[in-house]
Amino acid sequence: MRAAGLVVASTLSLLRSSVAPGVTTLELDALAEAHIRSSGALPSFLGYQGFPASICTSVNDEVVHGIPGPRVLRAGDLISIDCGAIVDGWHGDAAITVPVGAVDASLVALAAACESALWAGLAAVVEGHRIGDITQAVSSTVAASGAYSVVEDYVGHGIGTEMHQAPDVPNTGKGRRGAKLVPGLVVAVEPMICLGSAETDVLDDDWTVVTSDGAYAAHCEHTVAVTPDGPWVLTEPDGGVAKFAELGITVPER
Repeated sequence: MRAAGLVVASTLSLLRSSVAPGVTTLELDALAEAHIRSSGALPSFLGYQGFPASICTSVNDEVVHGIPGPRVLRAGDLISIDCGAIVDGWHGDAAITVPVGAVDASLVALAAACESALWAGLAAVVEGHRIGDITQAVSSTVAASGAYSVVEDYVGHGIGTEMHQAPDVPNTGKGRRGAKLVPGLVVAVEPMICLGSAETDVLDDDWTVVTSDGAYAAHCEHTVAVTPDGPWVLTEPDGGVAKFAELGITVPER
């Protein structure tokens, strides 16, 4: 899973640097598929329950599961890119939210709040904790960041030989509840937050999830393993060492 996670990480790094005004979401998808395959992996999303692309590209009021196509990115847009890869039957899954050119300060803050909530959730992936402790870390960090809403209908998940496995990892709720975190368990933590209401609708393509009120949204995700030495972020090149250090948490380099 670490091998799959590193492919996801390098793919998202490539896509982050490729996001620019004038680029289409379909061009980003082609870059992603080529990079994943050239890295000796397979795209997790392509064909998954009929999904027609290798990444999800969700722009502005699109929360998640946006289908790449001819849409041209414009300066001021905010795009969330979700990517998955399979290596030897094992999955990695992560997502980033990226500004397109110069964007409004409120969107920069939205994306930063989402990432902060993600890392707070990842820091709670500790042996002996419960799923609810991840949930509480995410939701409390969002609340402390500003007047954002947390999407409840779409959640994180277990991951391994399938992209989606038990247990679910909600982004709202109380701590000390749910399955106990034991070494070897791997989950995808993925907060989705909005500038307005957290209510969502699904478009006629049966995939793209949008905010009901048209407010902009952000989505961040990492795949993380429970170990006796603390959380190991499989989709972060350094395993999370640097980000956890910013939170005052020491994890071993691997």
